[in-house]
Order: sequence, then structure tokens, then C-alpha cells
Amino acid sequence: MALELESGQQQKSLAFVDGPEDMRLYEYSVLVTSLKDELVTLVQYYRDRADCENVFDEIKNQWGWGGFTTHDLKSCQFITRIIALVYNWWSLFVRLANPEKHYEAITSRPLLLSSVGRLTKSGRQKQMVITSSHGKTMQVQAIYCRMARFFYDLKSTAPQLTPQGCWEKILAKAMEAFAMVTKPEQIRMLPAPA
Repeated sequence: MALELESGQQQKSLAFVDGPEDMRLYEYSVLVTSLKDELVTLVQYYRDRADCENVFDEIKNQWGWGGFTTHDLKSCQFITRIIALVYNWWSLFVRLANPEKHYEAITSRPLLLSSVGRLTKSGRQKQMVITSSHGKTMQVQAIYCRMARFFYDLKSTAPQLTPQGCWEKILAKAMEAFAMVTKPEQIRMLPAPA
């Protein structure tokens, strides 16, 4: 196939995949490494690397960390830190809502932020009624009920705990899917929020 240019010359186009429609195409991947580990271990290293890259991709594309158009370095650093802080808090909140699964922002924000809450007071009691407008209302209800139970239990023991102790309980619940992080001695090593 040739393309006609304005000057009358013709430029040839090249198709990289030519052939009949029923031709099978294969995709190959080659992993070259100097590590002496077994193949299964190498595959897990590769998956862990991909998981880390997914986090950076999520921060960049779904949280707006893709770059800034100002030449003021302090402003860029400030907004970058705010985005990282909001991402970290949202990730902990979502992990607390559902410890078994990582939700990306593109699915977790519409799922958990599409609710309207109404606080009613009667005497000395307060009641929060949350109405979800999401299509997965039953899933949202289960998430909020699980979180309400956790915070009710935490509230009953919180007077005896220090702020660091409350933080440890929240982190242990949020990270209970990761057995290595839920050990109390490892959680104590993490700094409490300011």
C-alpha cells in the first residue's frame, strides 16, 4: 500500500503483522537473571515487582501524581506530599474496610464514597444512617457494618489504651491479611500518626 504525499511522491507503509486471518500469533517473554533461585521464586520476585509498579501506576493515573506544570519546586513538593498522604490514608481505610482484597482508587472511591450519611440525635444517643447509591449496596452495607463493629469494639477498649495502642489495633485490623505485619512487636515499630 502506498500513501500519496502532497508533493506527488509516494511513501510506502509497512504492516508488521501480515498474513491470513486464521494465522496464530504467539507472544513470548524471556526472563534473564543472574539469581540462582528456583524458577518459582523468580516468578514470585517478578510478581512482587509488578505489584509495586501497579501502586506507582495507581498513584500517577488515579490520584494525580502524574506531574505538575509549575516551576516552583516547593509547591510541587508540597502537593506531592499531600497526594502521598491522602493515598496512604485512603489505602489504610479501604484495607480496614476489606482486609482480604486491595481495591484500586478507580473502584474503591465510587464504592465507598457514593453514600450519604445522616446523623440523628435523640436524648443522649446519636445514630448515623448511611444510604448508599451504588449498585453494590449489599457489599457496601457489609463493609460498613464490619467497620462499625470494629470501631464499636475499639471504642469500648480505647479508654484503657494509649494513642499508640489504638493505632496498633487499627493497623493490625487493616493489615490482618498480611500475617507478617499483624504481629504486635512489628506494629509497634511503625510510628503513630501525628
